[in-house]
Amino acid sequence: MEAARLGSGDGLPRAVLAKPAMRLPFTKMHGIGNDYVYVNAFEVAVPDPAEVARRVSPRHTGIGADGLILICPSTTADARMEMYNADGSRGEMCGNGIRCVGKFVHDHGIARKSQLAIDTDAGIKMLDLEVEGGLARRIRVDMGPPALEPAAVPVVAEGPLIDAPFVVADRTYQVTCVSMGNPHCVLWVPRSADAPVHTLGPRIEHDPRFPRRTNVEFVEVLGAAPAARLRMRVWERGSGETAACGTGACAVAVAAVLTGRGQRQIVVELLGGELAIEWRESDGHVLMTGAAEEVFHGEIEL
Repeated sequence: MEAARLGSGDGLPRAVLAKPAMRLPFTKMHGIGNDYVYVNAFEVAVPDPAEVARRVSPRHTGIGADGLILICPSTTADARMEMYNADGSRGEMCGNGIRCVGKFVHDHGIARKSQLAIDTDAGIKMLDLEVEGGLARRIRVDMGPPALEPAAVPVVAEGPLIDAPFVVADRTYQVTCVSMGNPHCVLWVPRSADAPVHTLGPRIEHDPRFPRRTNVEFVEVLGAAPAARLRMRVWERGSGETAACGTGACAVAVAAVLTGRGQRQIVVELLGGELAIEWRESDGHVLMTGAAEEVFHGEIEL
């Protein structure tokens, strides 16, 4: 960077250097279309990640992503995931994101293991990797048990909301509220293609009954109940409609079983692809299996 020359009191020139810009290396990755900018925080520190998330996420003026995910060292796991939504807000968990973190940790040699432990704001999650040609292709994540109690979601209610009436703008919807480490509000619709995702989604996200806001899923049952397939669209807290949401697919599978609409082993179709979800009876854990892909590497000047 060129120095600006200022005269000193004794007539000698004095150089004043502007603060140099930081060049941040990143990797663009996605899990069935749910895309994030990933930074290897084992190698580089990220100042003000919330602001970086807002900077890199716009589709037309940034890199383009649903948010920012930092892959960080951990004292209790193989790595730690820190996730920021496109608006800079911190997210506790991201199902598609954690699969990409697992792929990065394996493929880039941080921990070349077929089983990984990844620490998150929602606790440590265990990953099983399907490796082909030295690269992780599909990953199964043990997402742990769902939480239904209002304080755990969190949602302001007297008891668990399972197919319960929920009034929004003078209309009543039947909703099921589930936490998969982050909050979800599941609605059933005749056709997901016609669902009011962009109008009702943000209204429910910011409803005061959700003190930490919420993700909103609009779900169509495919076939007779209990069905083996569901189709969903999602309005993600802090990012708007996205191509996929892994925790959302898990919440939807749980809601489907609880309301008699779906089977314990089920395929969830999202705009970006499919996820296989199992709500295991033996221990109550939810297992999510899907792909993870690297798109490109680059640098951005901050």
